[in-house]
Amino acid sequence: MSIVTKSIVNADAEARYLSPGELARIKSFVTSGETRLRIAQVLTESRERIVKEAGNQLFQKRPDVVSPGGNAFGEEMTATCLRDMDYYLRLVTYGVVSGDVTPIEEIGIVGVREMYRSLGTPIEAVAEGVRSMKAVATSMMSADDAAEAGSYFDYVVGAML
Repeated sequence: MSIVTKSIVNADAEARYLSPGELARIKSFVTSGETRLRIAQVLTESRERIVKEAGNQLFQKRPDVVSPGGNAFGEEMTATCLRDMDYYLRLVTYGVVSGDVTPIEEIGIVGVREMYRSLGTPIEAVAEGVRSMKAVATSMMSADDAAEAGSYFDYVVGAML
């Protein structure tokens, strides 16, 4: 839910007009829209590169994942791992565009630890993959854009661990 929607829902629930603070937050949200869209565009247009490079970094840091018996061993399982990384990158773009972590939380983080535990997938390796995507993605951006995007990657990692 965007800051605009949250503010309106909260004000309406209390049968009041938007407060000066809420209006200021909405103004900030609107004026930061171009930045958020620019970041989302970089992430979207570079998704294949981000996932591929981050996957390579992950597999170098965690060779156990791609070794016999590892969760990403074999071509099919490696592709599944990269698919999951792409999924988390997509969630990050949703967060960036909305300026809020709610889409990340509601669409893809709820129950993720339990799911990976039940599959026997080391959640630390999944989180490391997201950290690697952050490193690759933010290297393509200005410092300010990288800081903005980085917070959403950090949120995903924090929600996993």
